[in-house]
Amino acid sequence: MRIIADSSCDLYSPDLQDFKTVPLTVYTDERSFLDAEDLDVSEMLDYLARYKDRSYTSCPSIDAWSEAFAGADEIIAVTITSALSGSYNSALSAAQMYMDEHPGAKISVIDSLSTGGEEILLIEKIDELRKQGLSFEEIDAGARAYLKTTRLFFSFFSLHNLAQNGRVNKIVAASLNVLNIGVTGTATEEGTIAVTGKARGEKKCQKVLLEEMEKAGFNGKRAVITHTENPEGAESLKELVLSEYPQADISIHATRGLCSYYMERRGVVICLETNKNSIG
Repeated sequence: MRIIADSSCDLYSPDLQDFKTVPLTVYTDERSFLDAEDLDVSEMLDYLARYKDRSYTSCPSIDAWSEAFAGADEIIAVTITSALSGSYNSALSAAQMYMDEHPGAKISVIDSLSTGGEEILLIEKIDELRKQGLSFEEIDAGARAYLKTTRLFFSFFSLHNLAQNGRVNKIVAASLNVLNIGVTGTATEEGTIAVTGKARGEKKCQKVLLEEMEKAGFNGKRAVITHTENPEGAESLKELVLSEYPQADISIHATRGLCSYYMERRGVVICLETNKNSIG
């Protein structure tokens, strides 16, 4: 069984058998940045910081998804939240075309209602389930059940690109440009971005994230931290979480192009398992 995700998953070449990613694209009126493995994320961020006009993103085409499906009989595809991108609908269309052309093929497209680390948790769970030798239908059902148990929380120090795309209020975004103010927030059940508070400085933002994790019912087991050119902040958050949950398994990943675009420099996201009823 093949696992495919769009590039919002923040994975490049993970230690997963038969895994592929399909790139999204960041655009301005002057340039485009394909979120492939050879993208220079730092150069993209430098350019966007200087660029004053509109920037936006584009989901993978139906053809791009179809190309990733090629040669597989059983596929689970994971996409960024459909509330922020057309990637889910594009993957659905490609899946239907592929199954029409390949009778007997099975494809499940899962809307993560999230991005980044929450997709990593889901992909790891799918891989775990397939290693157990379960049927395609059992893996699909298990993955969807697991997704209901995970959460995402973030701290960002710039919302410029999110405001450019109409994802957050421009007045809120403008308020972050002074006094080292960061915003904290979460991904909602509907897959949208919700800013829930502000804090001055990274340490205070991290404490808020820990509090939100505790309120969400972190099970003390698996968490994923992603960051945009902020390895120190990611390590500091990891240490803070481990001080309260010493048995936790926490991995850190640098963001790819799409998530770097939305999170911007210093952005940190933590995704976690909760105590909600789960499988396995």
